[in-house]
Amino acid sequence: MGAPVVHFEIGARDATKLAGFYGKLFGWNTSEYGPARMIDTGSTQGIMGHINQLGHEPHNYCVVYMQVDDLEAYIKNAMGLGAKLCVPATEVPGMGHFAWL
Repeated sequence: MGAPVVHFEIGARDATKLAGFYGKLFGWNTSEYGPARMIDTGSTQGIMGHINQLGHEPHNYCVVYMQVDDLEAYIKNAMGLGAKLCVPATEVPGMGHFAWL
């Protein structure tokens, strides 16, 4: 299957302010989706993402998400290769699961 990059996340101390910055810089539009602001880049090329405001450290970060066929197996393999599990497998209702390594 491979592991294509399917989504990105940009962390911010102030998600509304950062959404305004990227809107002015790139013409991106955002819409609220729970605690996040989903990004519409205005293009059919590339991938979409979101801006998130965790409310705690780290405030500024960037994460890329890869789609895999067996999340638990990839977590186990990554940890065997020396990765640290920062966020365990977590469900996003109606969308799937993710983990941060």
